[in-house]
Amino acid sequence: MKRLVALTAILLLAATGCSGTDDNEGESGGKVELTYWSWAPNMDKVAEVWNAAHPDIHVTVNKQDGGDPAVTKLLTAIKAGSGAPDVMQAEYQKIPTLVAANAIADIAKEAGSLKSKFPDSAWNSVTLGQSAVYGVPQDSGPMMFFYRADIFQQLNLQAPTTWEQYADVARKVHAANPKQYLGTFSANDPGWFSGLSQQAGASWWGVKGDAWSVNIDDANTRKVAQYWGGLVQEGAVLNTPMYTPEWNAALNDGTQVGWLGAVWGPGVLSGSAPATKGKWKAALLPQWDAAKPANGNWGGSATSVTTQTKHRKQAAQFAGWLNTDPAALKALAQTANVYPAATDATATALTTPPAFFAEQTDFYALAAQAAKATNPFTYGPNVNVAYNAYNDAFGKAAESRQAAAFTAALGTMQTTTLDDLKKAGFKTA
Repeated sequence: MKRLVALTAILLLAATGCSGTDDNEGESGGKVELTYWSWAPNMDKVAEVWNAAHPDIHVTVNKQDGGDPAVTKLLTAIKAGSGAPDVMQAEYQKIPTLVAANAIADIAKEAGSLKSKFPDSAWNSVTLGQSAVYGVPQDSGPMMFFYRADIFQQLNLQAPTTWEQYADVARKVHAANPKQYLGTFSANDPGWFSGLSQQAGASWWGVKGDAWSVNIDDANTRKVAQYWGGLVQEGAVLNTPMYTPEWNAALNDGTQVGWLGAVWGPGVLSGSAPATKGKWKAALLPQWDAAKPANGNWGGSATSVTTQTKHRKQAAQFAGWLNTDPAALKALAQTANVYPAATDATATALTTPPAFFAEQTDFYALAAQAAKATNPFTYGPNVNVAYNAYNDAFGKAAESRQAAAFTAALGTMQTTTLDDLKKAGFKTA
């Protein structure tokens, strides 16, 4: 019953205009102190830029662990009724969970016209497809394709612009050297797979009236699963996980000559394959339909105002500044090393390419193009369940190397996720 009430809050907050504590109207001068929980590096230095320009609203940054630990800590503080920050960095995929727990506030009134400053896909991530606004998009992770330009040149290959071409290039790379592969299917990266599915037009959750829908086993995601299952069965790509010592070594020694990553990929490559600096190039993700460019996200977060703040107006003001002001965007990009979600960040803050891609001056122009083409995607309140089901089901599928097992894994994910919603008390469609 509690979960059902929480779902109703998700769907109806925009209509009621109800969210959190707000005693701002009664404040009459005096310095406001805000606390911001964030895991981004050097965010305290970014806040210093705000503090210097806003002497009446001081922001203190408390560095937190990201991911599930950050959510757990916030939910514990919300439940206790004390200890929560005023502002919280929240991953897009965690927003439905935080809304269901009445942990973050609807700031639609305070957000005003901010929507126009972000790609539709980023704004959709903070609204759950509704009129309520549960944060301001902070950073995004538009997916990109990275490849060893030197090896491609040796093999007289071009960067693939369609998935059909990607499969063809993968076969040619492996045929030229049986030890080399263009990429791998990673069964321990559900965020990677959901991004590829997003590009294909999938949205794994949806809101219908007062109920959640689960659409993991849909035609769009099936297309992606069938594609990768076929390449794995054929042996054209590897079936081993990313982010392992073996994967790092393959990137560094040229065994793996491509990677389907995201805009933050240069940081990964510089750490995993330092010996290959200057040999990689970035390109847009291959397309299913070249006439209709689309993309997906792998990662990203928002700046949300918590329901326990006593300064919602000022907290929302800071969240808006942090993610739209030119000085803030420059600090986010150059000091906190994140890719700002704002559409004009490329022109105002990202004027030089990442060090690992120093020679590719159009790197951030490509990233902006990818971000603009990103399809909308709605997360649900039980992302962890779906992602755990992915790890289990696709882990077995990848090990089997049978294409049919990849589509069967989607059925497992669908059933597991939908059953969990029902068990938790959510109304489902």
